[in-house]
Amino acid sequence: MFRTVGEQVSLWEAVLPAELLRLPGELARVDELLDDEAFIGPFEEFFDPRIGRPSTPMEVYLRLMFLKFRYRLGYETLCREVSDSFTWRRFCRIPFDGAVPHPTTLMKLTTRCGSTAVNGLNRALLAKAVEAKVVRTSRVRADTTVVPANVSYPTDSGLLAKSVRRIGANVKRIQAAGGAVRTKVRDRSRSAGTKAHGIAARLRSRAQVGRDEAKAGVQKITGELAGLAQSAIKDARKLLVNARRAANRARTRAAELAAAGMADAAAGRRRGRLVRAVNDLTRLVEATERIIEQTRLRIRGVMPDGATRVVSLHDPQARPIAKGRLGKPVEFGYKAQFVDNDDGIVLDHNVELGNPPDAPQRAPAIDRIIEQTGRAPRVVTADRGYGEAGIDRQLVDRGVGNVVIPRKGQPGKACREVEHRPTFRRQVEWRTGCEGRVSSLKRQYGWDRTRIDSLEGARTWAGQGVFTNNLVKIATLAAPSAGK
Repeated sequence: MFRTVGEQVSLWEAVLPAELLRLPGELARVDELLDDEAFIGPFEEFFDPRIGRPSTPMEVYLRLMFLKFRYRLGYETLCREVSDSFTWRRFCRIPFDGAVPHPTTLMKLTTRCGSTAVNGLNRALLAKAVEAKVVRTSRVRADTTVVPANVSYPTDSGLLAKSVRRIGANVKRIQAAGGAVRTKVRDRSRSAGTKAHGIAARLRSRAQVGRDEAKAGVQKITGELAGLAQSAIKDARKLLVNARRAANRARTRAAELAAAGMADAAAGRRRGRLVRAVNDLTRLVEATERIIEQTRLRIRGVMPDGATRVVSLHDPQARPIAKGRLGKPVEFGYKAQFVDNDDGIVLDHNVELGNPPDAPQRAPAIDRIIEQTGRAPRVVTADRGYGEAGIDRQLVDRGVGNVVIPRKGQPGKACREVEHRPTFRRQVEWRTGCEGRVSSLKRQYGWDRTRIDSLEGARTWAGQGVFTNNLVKIATLAAPSAGK
């Protein structure tokens, strides 16, 4: 059942002095901004208005998520700090004698509503800011960055060793749930771990034995790990056949008992665990086969295609992305684009799979900004990754007065004359402030690493960071003292 507002304050809380109930400046401004039914609408489609257990009030959830992303807190830490803080309870509209939502409740709400609700929140916030006339679109700038996935640095040998261990663990889950209990499967986790440690020893000793010899030894052990993983897959496929038969028998038995009015709740839960374990092992086997294939390509000296390369078992959609940074030439995650203005408000953002080119994303972003604000930006600037004549024409056709994007490669004489003009150079210098916006989003608003797996999770996480950033900026601009 959908709930929008929380519980009423208790009697003793209502008689406290006003000084104790006053919120700090930023929290008071954000609280006033969020006190609008427009921020409740994006969640309505995910809940039944009358049936089911009452949900966490959305006004409470919105404020909790603001505190989480504003102060970079984990779910458990967030709930603990809100429980202990008089001020934060007031801000989140949780009575002093009321219970703070459990961390897992917040996690489930976030993943259940996903990027659809977060995008709706961002649209509602920008619409409110446009109505208050605090959004400037005289000039905007765009940049791209990587939102890293929540993965460690991937290696073929490490992925293979993890695959073997996880196959062994999933086999035990299936048999514990009553599936394929008589199927004999060898657990190769120990062998995989030993070989992975052997690779580390080879790398440590390469100064003594020579680089080429150490590389040959590493490739030999990696090939053995691939063979070990292939054997584990073969055993897992045999077990899956028998486990699916057990799941089908359990489903048939449950249907017969239900027809006779003798449903067994414990058997139903056990069947559910079995089906989930079978599905998990099926996906794991498919991912392991892809890792084996790309490992054998690397051993033969062929670099696998980055667009399809698996770099994580728990986040198979994460991709290697080369952005040319000296410290991190390759990052692993998702590519994000954002467009901001002079005040630091992010007017548009999107997160994409892999490493798509920058230029084609520019015009759609400007279309969304025009739709949201009702007017085209006067100046649009970006780095050379967007520098194509076709992109300039598309932006001019959309009503942009001045496109300030340096050309890719070696510009012609006419382009050089334009790029050397003082006005062009001033706008390009302002564009470099994008690096500061990237740094702010990563350091303060969670773009340094998404904590939710998959592309949908990355879009949800990045969208929450943008929503928090814009809440802070717009609340400050909309404050009565901002115009003085």
